[in-house]
Formats: sequence, C-alpha cells, structure tokens
Amino acid sequence: MPLTRHAQFQLLFPDEPAFRWNQIESSFFSSAKNWSEVTAIPSAMRERLSPIPWMSVELVQMQVSKNGDTHKALLEVDGGKEIETVLMKNPRGAWTICVSSQVGCAMRCGFCATGKMGLTRSLISDEIVDQYRFWGDYLLTYNLQPKTFVPLRISNIVFMGMGEPLANYEAVKESLNTLLAHTDLGKTRITVSTVGVLPRLEQILTDQDWPHVRLAVSLHSAIAQTRKQIVPTSYDDFLPKLEDWAKRYLTKFGNRRHHLTFEYVMLKDVNDTPAHAKALALFVNRIGHVRVNLIPYNLTGVEFECSEDSAIKQFLAALEDRHVTTTRRRTMGSDIAAACGQLRDRYKTRDLATCESPATSST
Repeated sequence: MPLTRHAQFQLLFPDEPAFRWNQIESSFFSSAKNWSEVTAIPSAMRERLSPIPWMSVELVQMQVSKNGDTHKALLEVDGGKEIETVLMKNPRGAWTICVSSQVGCAMRCGFCATGKMGLTRSLISDEIVDQYRFWGDYLLTYNLQPKTFVPLRISNIVFMGMGEPLANYEAVKESLNTLLAHTDLGKTRITVSTVGVLPRLEQILTDQDWPHVRLAVSLHSAIAQTRKQIVPTSYDDFLPKLEDWAKRYLTKFGNRRHHLTFEYVMLKDVNDTPAHAKALALFVNRIGHVRVNLIPYNLTGVEFECSEDSAIKQFLAALEDRHVTTTRRRTMGSDIAAACGQLRDRYKTRDLATCESPATSST
C-alpha cells in the first residue's frame, strides 16, 4: 500500500506545524500544476517535496459516449494497477463524477462486472481525491478544444465506482473530509453507496469524524433468499439488522434533505415481480424516510437479464401506490461500458450492453 502525500510530508518534515500541511493541501485544489507552483511554502521545502507525485493517478485511456454526456477514464495508480472513474453531465447543467474506492471488489455481487475481478487492494485517500482533481483538470482542457464549451463545475460526487467504500472505511472518510474542506461541495452533494457492511454502518452512527454525506444501500431485494442470490455476502438476518440500523440512523441524522436511499437493480424474473414490490414497500414503510432508486440492469456478461420496461414501470407504480418515494435511474454511458455495474479493467470492458429504457427521473 503506498503512503499518502501527508504521510510522506510528515516523514520529511516531522517538526513542521499542522498549518503547513493545510497550505499544501489547499494548493492541490488551486491553479497550481506542480510543486514548484506552491508559492505558499518555502522554495527549499518545495524542492524536497518534488519527488512525491503531484497526482497519484495517471490517464491510460479515455472514452466518450456518442452523445458526449458521459466520459470514462481508465487511470493507473501505484504499482501499475488500474481503476475506472466516470464523469456524467447531470440535469442541473453541471457534472457528477463517479469515483472508485478500491481496485476490484470482494463483494461478488452477481450483476456487477467489478465483482468478477475480485479485490486487488484498497485505494489510499489521495487516489480517491485525485479522481476529483483529474476530472477538474480534464474539464478545463476539454473546454479548450475547438468549438467546444462545457460547464466546468463538478456539483456532485457518488462513491459508486469500483469497490465497496465501507470496506475501505478510513481512506474513504479521509477523502470525504478533504473534499468537503477544499471544494464547494456540500454534504448533500456527495453520496456513498454500500452493499451494507453493517459493522461499518454501525460505526458511522458514533464516529465523530465521519461527515454525514448521503448514504445509499444496495438492497436489491427485501426477500432474504432473493438477496442472497444477488449479493452472495448477504445472510439470513441481514434484513432485520439493516432495518434496525436504518431506523436508528434516520432518528439521529434524518431530515428533509438527508434521507436514506435503497438502490435496487432490476433483474428479470428474479426481483421484479409483484411479490418483490410488495415486500420492498412493506420493508421501506416500516423504516420511514427512505427513497428507492430503481436501476435498469446493465448487461455484464453474467447470468441475469434485464427486466422488461413494462415490468419496471409496473414495479415503480406498485411502490408509489404504497406511498414509497421512488425514482428510476437514467442509464448513461452504456455504449462505453460506463453504466452502473459495468466498471472493470480495460481488458474486460468490451462487448457489454445495457437495458436502454426511457427515464422517468434521474439521480
């Protein structure tokens, strides 16, 4: 595991006051492009810092969707490992970025291409934060192309790329605090998605250093047997434990703008039946201020099939009839294998397809 820039700075300058690192960290989000441009610190210090990489990620390959609203970058991190991160134009005239938190993933969710990779290693906080910095630089450069104008603002971040964020808890927490301190992003503009790592969810309830950004739990079924079929790491009493945690979480942190989201990928004849809709509505209504986000399944070369568009509409209507606030994710980037569940390494992202369907809303 590589050392963070902060750890390397402390090794080089163990007696420097804390404000010095704050000056350096702020420079990563300024117009500076390398250590020599960090004029807030002495030149001798800049020279000693110069061997430390200014950016911890390096572009290997860029793909842009046909309509230009989705950009996917393959980035190399320390040790020659590779991750993918996605930039998506959002309905507010700005951009959302989807960041990765691990190289691969150990959760093995059946619908997810990343899960088929297994876990190589977790990312350090620099490698997470630098995905944001990479896209900021990219937008500036992209905007300079002839006859091109794009909005420059990154208004949202979703931790929904490669990896399970709560399995990399400390680095994700550090990256969240860094982004909140040095960007104009607010807590309601960042969403961390998790398959439901209950020990870490419990930790969030009492961790004074965890910033209470929005959380999205990948539920995928409110019937235990079905969920275990989709998410192999699930277990018999996961759902009652999640329900108990969710009630306590919303009691402590829930408000009009801070809700909990359950994500639900739609799989044909697996979790899209009326019985599954009823079970999900009952589960949500017992908890309270929860939203359900239905995700059309993006083919990843595995055993599941897309739910029919009519089935998704009926499922959504069944939830709304039971007073469940429900959205349907707008599929983006499927032509470059950048849609939900499709991120993987560069050798295995070809020949993937998606369930293309009209969007009723987007996230």
